[in-house]
Amino acid sequence: MSPSPAPLILWEGPVLLVPSQQELKRCSMAHNCLQCIKYLMFVFNLLFWLGGCGILGVGIWLAVTQGNFATLSSSFPSLSAANLLIVTGTFVMIIGFVGCIGAIKENKCLLLSFFIMLLIIFLLELTVVILFFVYTDKIDKYAQRDLKKGLHLYGTDGNIGLTNAWSIIQTDFRCCGVSNYTDWFEVYNTTRVPDSCCLEFSENCGLHSPGTWWKAPCYETVKIWLQENLLAVGIFGLCTAMVQILGLTFAMTMYCQVVKADTYCA
Repeated sequence: MSPSPAPLILWEGPVLLVPSQQELKRCSMAHNCLQCIKYLMFVFNLLFWLGGCGILGVGIWLAVTQGNFATLSSSFPSLSAANLLIVTGTFVMIIGFVGCIGAIKENKCLLLSFFIMLLIIFLLELTVVILFFVYTDKIDKYAQRDLKKGLHLYGTDGNIGLTNAWSIIQTDFRCCGVSNYTDWFEVYNTTRVPDSCCLEFSENCGLHSPGTWWKAPCYETVKIWLQENLLAVGIFGLCTAMVQILGLTFAMTMYCQVVKADTYCA
C-alpha cells in the first residue's frame, strides 16, 4: 500500500507580519528626526514662554509704578503701554506653553493648535502693517483729531494719567500742543498753556507771553523722532516676524514628523 498523505494543518490564529529591513530603517529615521525636532521646538517654546513672562512682568511693573501714566487718546483710554504689555505677555505665555506641552508630549492636536494660533497672530500683524501704510494719511488725520479731543480732559478729575502723559511728552520733546500751542487756547478758553510748555519751568509760567513757550508741535515732533528711529523699529519688527516664522516652521515640521512616525511605526 502507498503511504497516506500527511494531514493538512490549518492555522486560524493571527498572522505575524515581520517588518522588512526597509520599514525598520524608515521607522528609525522618522523616530530620530522626531526626537531632534522635539527638543529643538521645546527649547524654542521655552524661550518663547520666558519672553512672555518678561513682557508680562514689565507690564505689571509699569502698571504698579507708573499707574498714573495713561494713553493720550480719549477714544481708547485703556490703551496704555502697561496694558498693552500685559495683554501681549499673556498671549505669548499661553502660546509658548501650548507649544512646550505639544512638543514634549508629541501631541498632534496641541501642535496644530500652536501652529494655528501663531499663524492667526502673524496674519493679523501683517494686516495691521499693510493697512497702516495704505491709510497713513487718514490715520494721521484721525490721530490728530483724537489727540486734540483728549486735550480737553487735561487737568480734569479722573484723568491724572492723561495729564501726566501730556506733561511728560511736552517736557521731554520740547513741544506744545498737538499741531500748535494755540490748541490749548481752545481748552482754557483763554491765551494760556500748561506749565509743561514753558522754556523754563516755573509756577504759572503758562500764563506768560508766547515767547516763553515751546513752539514745536508735539505730533510732528514725535513723528519725526519715530522716523529717525525707524531702523531700530524695523529691525525689531523683522526679528519678531522671523521668530514667528521659525515657530510656525518648527510646529508644522514636528507635526509632519509625528504623523510620519505614526505611519511607519504603527
